[in-house]
Amino acid sequence: MKAIILTAGEGTRMRPLTTTRPKTMLITGGKPLIQYNIESLKKAGIKDITLVVGYKHEVIEDYFGDGSDFGVNINYALQEGQLGTAHAIGSAEEYIDESFIVLNGDIIVSYDLIRNLIEKYATRRSNNVKGVLTLIEVDNPSNYGIVSMTNDKITQIIEKPAEDEAPSNLANAGIYLFSLEIFDAIRETQLSERGEYEITDSLQIELDNDYEILGLVSHEPWMDVGRPWELLKSNASFLEKMEEDIQGEIEDGVTVHGDLHLGKNSIIRSGCYIQGPVFIGENCDVGPNTYLRPYTCLCNDVDVGNAVEIKNSIIMDGTNVNHLSYVGDSVIGVNCNLGAGTNLANLRFDNKNVPVTVKGERVDSGLRKLGAIFGDGVKTGINTSVNPGVKIGNGSFINAGCVIYRDIEENSLVKARVSLDIQKIEKKED
Repeated sequence: MKAIILTAGEGTRMRPLTTTRPKTMLITGGKPLIQYNIESLKKAGIKDITLVVGYKHEVIEDYFGDGSDFGVNINYALQEGQLGTAHAIGSAEEYIDESFIVLNGDIIVSYDLIRNLIEKYATRRSNNVKGVLTLIEVDNPSNYGIVSMTNDKITQIIEKPAEDEAPSNLANAGIYLFSLEIFDAIRETQLSERGEYEITDSLQIELDNDYEILGLVSHEPWMDVGRPWELLKSNASFLEKMEEDIQGEIEDGVTVHGDLHLGKNSIIRSGCYIQGPVFIGENCDVGPNTYLRPYTCLCNDVDVGNAVEIKNSIIMDGTNVNHLSYVGDSVIGVNCNLGAGTNLANLRFDNKNVPVTVKGERVDSGLRKLGAIFGDGVKTGINTSVNPGVKIGNGSFINAGCVIYRDIEENSLVKARVSLDIQKIEKKED
């Protein structure tokens, strides 16, 4: 058994975090999203993996190489243009010579789900069974590709049916097991109304040819990480399962409650209070007198200064959070610098959910507490304040004393308009 992971997309809903990297390379729980699926496949005994890459593919290739450091063999298939799932799978055909699993790189899948998919195919395998679709039960079928099924055999796939026309509430989860015949169907697939080659159309071709496609209704956990605040949700989920691992130095006078991962060459200085689960990568310098609250994830080469408080946040490589700052429920890109006294607010005055602008539209995050989203290389001056749900683009500079209440585009210089009224004080004679 082999595997294909689809990781060619741009991830525009994740801007500004994906300006410099594919969405699947965003960090959650101390690792890129896609690494979790690679590890699940390896655990299931699948070590020959093809990554279908496109946007910023060099970031993925530089990190994983040939896969040997991760105990697998990785090939790369470059998808020229974003022409749909069928087109993406077809681009990897040269590396596939047996049945294979297909995963989306931004949907984190458990080992158990992969194992169940393989077992379903193995126990029902015959000359006429050509694949298995993972299905999930949904409340609103009109938002999904819905299947009609007799026993465990799929008879029809309907993309986003009207609410009163849906044959079931079983939706295609985008996790597949295919035999080699799927490539023949992909070659016959025509462009859809969306201008893409849809894998559901390829599957319908197989059904029309009297091939059997099985459905596996899954209740195993999996996570679709599509918007910035969903990184925080997945990060919390992985840190809850994290085992304690102390490889760096903890000075005397540090208090640690809960699980802590402390990477090589990292140090936690005296007076710090750690409330786990907390992940600290390699070459980090934390404190003194810093408070790290649950679900804090500091990646590699992160410096956190004196009397800083960080809560439920992801801070990526090479970022500095200087003294007397507060970071709550935020995602901070690589090589940022938060000047002393920077405060990233995470709660509205009215206690309502925090809205975020995604692809030009205001979206309800569904969260009462959500801080800021910083791209790479953002720098804030001392005493900067950022309101909940604000996004700041790559390479922007925020001058001292600014209060940021709306999104800032990349490579912007923001200054506060402040005028000083200075008057002489007349001294009274005794």
